[in-house]
Amino acid sequence: MLKAITRSLWSNPVAGRRMMSHHIPQNLSGKVAIVTASTDGIGLAAAEALGQRGAHVVVSSRRQANVDKAVSLLRSKDIKVIGTTCNVGKAEDRDKLINMTIEQCGGVDILVSNAAVNPFFGNILESTEEVWDKILGVNVTASFLLTKLAVPHMEKRGGGSVVIVSSVAGYQPMQGLGPYSVSKTALLGLTRALAPDLAHSNIRINCVAPGIIKTRFSAALWENEGVLEEFLKQTSIKRLGQPEDIGGVIAFLCSEEASYITGETITVTGGMNCRL
Repeated sequence: MLKAITRSLWSNPVAGRRMMSHHIPQNLSGKVAIVTASTDGIGLAAAEALGQRGAHVVVSSRRQANVDKAVSLLRSKDIKVIGTTCNVGKAEDRDKLINMTIEQCGGVDILVSNAAVNPFFGNILESTEEVWDKILGVNVTASFLLTKLAVPHMEKRGGGSVVIVSSVAGYQPMQGLGPYSVSKTALLGLTRALAPDLAHSNIRINCVAPGIIKTRFSAALWENEGVLEEFLKQTSIKRLGQPEDIGGVIAFLCSEEASYITGETITVTGGMNCRL
């Protein structure tokens, strides 16, 4: 039965999803948005959603070829965009990303921290100190340090918005992804810890916790039919999420419509039961 449903949803992607209206209000016009790890998947969808709403977008990832490809794709959709290589785990790359944005766009209003790594799969007790340092360094510490770098520039413009991309694994650790899951839980805490202090500067910070989204990063979870079936059993909406499902939520959190929301995490999981 489930296989039949899944098959019909794959063959008919519109089933179970709302059609996007072609008219998107330009409510982020004049804003400058940095999105990390934004050359495919959720990051690219976020960059596109912000750009469609009028923001000048700065995309980045570790490989120049990927940056070039994303920039030309977004430009073909009439989005104002520039890009640079950035490994968020390196201080000099974080500085370069912020400095280039200030020089070429005049300031920063929005930061979407989306970069994450997961170099380990297996029993958590077999993970090494090196694995933990890498995962927490990129997934958690770099999110904090990038926010810290962006804040003074947001203050100059009277405020801003930070969105951190966590995961459903932050609430419900996934088998085999122990250290990664812990890093995503830490991001929920980071968001809450930063919210009161950033509010003094009229900066809101929120978090998005996606469920199983069809991206290259999560391919191991959805390419295996047995694993996919297990995940779909836990959802109310019987399909995988698409990157656009997350991109729109991120854009909403950066907009005036969300002006009274800070320190929150929005779970976008198709109804997977992951929190009260």
